[in-house]
Amino acid sequence: MEVLFPTLFLVLLGFVLLLNVITLPANWIMLGLIGLWRAAYPYPGDMGWLFFLMLIGLAVFGEIVEYLAQGWGSKKYGSSTSGMWAGLIGALVGALAGMPLLLGLGALIGALVGAWIGCYLMERYKGRDDYEARQAAKGALVGRFLGIVVKCGIGAVMLVLTFHAMFASPAYPPVTTF
Repeated sequence: MEVLFPTLFLVLLGFVLLLNVITLPANWIMLGLIGLWRAAYPYPGDMGWLFFLMLIGLAVFGEIVEYLAQGWGSKKYGSSTSGMWAGLIGALVGALAGMPLLLGLGALIGALVGAWIGCYLMERYKGRDDYEARQAAKGALVGRFLGIVVKCGIGAVMLVLTFHAMFASPAYPPVTTF
């Protein structure tokens, strides 16, 4: 049991990590679950305040990189700020719409297509011609993909750090002898 519950918990965190694909705050959900694990087990390994500070820093960094990646992609290909925001909203809607398809892989496809459609429609609404709107939408798609990949990578680092913290020291405090 000393290995079974932590292993099951780590598998759960692995599934939660996949929520990044559908643009949900998976890294924050992981952080909350890890906090609950820490509260449930008095000696969960090396999960002190420095560990949680590091996880919070990684989660914040992931959010910043995700936002900047889509902004970079959108701006690099000529999108307006409103086109970038429409791409972000389109990615969320597309991910939710595609979630039931292809065993969840549809969420990734939906997020990318949604980012493209959202940005494209906004750019067309603002009066840009078809070519310029497609270029801007391409940037939103590229940026969204880059943001998802980086955020999933950061979540994987959080998962590995949690694994290490859970199994780095004994599950119970050392017995002192007199």
